[in-house]
Amino acid sequence: MEHRKISRAVISRLPRYYRYLGDLLEEGVERISSNDLSKKMHVTASQIRQDLNNFGGFGQQGYGYNVKYLYTEIGKILGLNKTHNFIIIGAGNLGQALANYASFERSGFVLKSLFDVNPRLEGVSIRGIEVRMMDELVDFLQNNEIEIAALTLPKSKAIEVADVLVENGIKAIWNFAHTDLNLPKDVIVESVHLSDSLMQLSYNISQREEGRKK
Repeated sequence: MEHRKISRAVISRLPRYYRYLGDLLEEGVERISSNDLSKKMHVTASQIRQDLNNFGGFGQQGYGYNVKYLYTEIGKILGLNKTHNFIIIGAGNLGQALANYASFERSGFVLKSLFDVNPRLEGVSIRGIEVRMMDELVDFLQNNEIEIAALTLPKSKAIEVADVLVENGIKAIWNFAHTDLNLPKDVIVESVHLSDSLMQLSYNISQREEGRKK
C-alpha cells in the first residue's frame, strides 16, 4: 500500500469497524455489503467505502466485504497483529481498573507491571501482575522492552514522570492525567480526559432539553 497521510477522523473510526466486524464474526457472518454494514454502524455506506479506500478498498463489486479478511486487515492496519508491552504508572482506582481489563491482551497489549509511590501497594498482585515502587521504574524500563506507558496519576506528577519515561526509551504514552504533555515529536501521546467526555454528554443533554422547550 502506498504510504500517505491518513486523516485522524478516518483513523478514529478504524477501531469501531474492527469492533463491529468482530461482532459479525462471532455471529457467523461471512460477508457483508457496505449498505448492511452502514445500517449496523450508523455510518453512511459512502463513508465506509471512502474510509476503506484509503487502505486499498478490500471490497468486491457485487460481493461486498469478506468479514474475516476485512477484520484481519484492519487489525494489521491498527498494529494488532503485533505484541505491545505496556506498563501503568499509578496503581490507584483507575490504574487497577485498567489492569483488570483482560480484553487488552486479546488485542496484543500485554501489561508487564504497574508502578506507584504508595508503599502499601508494593508487591500487590493484580491479575498476577505485580505493583512495583516508582524507584524501580528506570531499572525496569532499561531491562524490559516496554513500548507504551499509561499515566493514571495526578497531573502535578504527570509531566515529571512523562519526561522520565521518554528519557528511558518510551515512545508512546496513554495519558489519563488531566494535563497536556509537551513531549518530543517522536513520542506519540494519546490523551483521554474523562471529564471532557462527561462535559460533552452534559452539553448534549442540555441541547436536547432546550429542543423540547421549543
